[in-house]
Amino acid sequence: MTARRTQPRHCRDAALRVGLAEGGGWTGWTLTLAQVATLAEHDRLLQMHPETATRWRLKAKDRVGSVRLGAGDGTVQLTISPKVPVDRLLHLISYAPDRVAFDPRPVAADPRPDLLPALAHAFVSAADRALEHGVLHDYRETHDTLPVVRGRIRHADQLRRRPGVPVPLEVVYDDHTPDIPENRLLLAAARRLLRVPGIDPAPRAALQRLTARLDGVRVLPAGAPAPRWTPDRRNARYAHALALAELVLRGASYELGDGREIAVDGMLVTMWRLFEAYLARAVGEALRHRVGGRPEPQDRNFSLDTAGRHVLKPDLVHYLPSPRDGTLRQAVVLDAKFKTKPQRDDLYQMTAYCVRLGLTEGHLVYASGRSGVVEVPVGEGRLRIWRHVVDLSRPWRDLAADIDALAESVDAARGSGTP
Repeated sequence: MTARRTQPRHCRDAALRVGLAEGGGWTGWTLTLAQVATLAEHDRLLQMHPETATRWRLKAKDRVGSVRLGAGDGTVQLTISPKVPVDRLLHLISYAPDRVAFDPRPVAADPRPDLLPALAHAFVSAADRALEHGVLHDYRETHDTLPVVRGRIRHADQLRRRPGVPVPLEVVYDDHTPDIPENRLLLAAARRLLRVPGIDPAPRAALQRLTARLDGVRVLPAGAPAPRWTPDRRNARYAHALALAELVLRGASYELGDGREIAVDGMLVTMWRLFEAYLARAVGEALRHRVGGRPEPQDRNFSLDTAGRHVLKPDLVHYLPSPRDGTLRQAVVLDAKFKTKPQRDDLYQMTAYCVRLGLTEGHLVYASGRSGVVEVPVGEGRLRIWRHVVDLSRPWRDLAADIDALAESVDAARGSGTP
């Protein structure tokens, strides 16, 4: 959940608060007919089973977060707690912010002093990746008064302000500057986090380095709205960091520590979708840093059939230059599975991916279980399907290291048969 952009409001109302746990069992709740009707309209979020006319058993499905449902007497605030701690969840979201659905309807929350410190780790990581190839600049039309001509003279302003005076000159020119909305947003978020108590020394030092790198960017005045930015090819590498910067600026009211309740935006995350998007983007970035090439998360360029009706949907295809002509060709295929144990359907699916893409190895990544390999005979040869595990319960720093280790294993397995 994230704090609303507007002034925090008290949120003591008649809404029934229903708290469930991701992957948890059935729990009993006393519900009115209106509340039953509200929850029944949102059966994508939970399962319901009646015990009596007023007593119901509820069980969460595959989403986590908190959202306000219904209206009037049927209003329900549904909260589904994730299995992973907040810093782990925010680390995943930093790679896949588009997998989060925000709802502007306010829900009640207790102040969480650990939220912004946890978010600091994710923001620093995303900002470092965004600025890896330098601070983004863009051209901005600038009006200025100068002793020499730069750009073109604003004749109307010159005659109105200094009739008959040759210098200084009223000019307008295009300035190649870092003072653009994207950088202002990053700077505002970094300065906001630096004012939060409880930030660890390492991310605090990284935030200070970030503010130094953004030299020449204007500081937002107190109370000013967050700068607006439009996603495009120019700022694509900033996208994750900017999404987290907006979360930081909207999370200011989480600093409250006097026991009041605050109004925050609702948030829902489908964990298996988030896990797939995180693995594809994180491993793709790690492979790009390690071996070069181009990662394609959720690649949809291949079909199983010649007619193109059955599109294959691997979570990641990584392309590398061909030794013969340098053309980028598919070299790695990976699919993430938010499951407790492997299933045969996963092997069938990966076998289809490998055969269609012309690869001799594929990689399945699970959220729990054990690693291993399955050898599949295909014609006169064989392909290997590697099973990896990324444990989301590990601290976020260890989780980041696990991704690098996974990329190393995937690279070592290419064509060698052993990771």
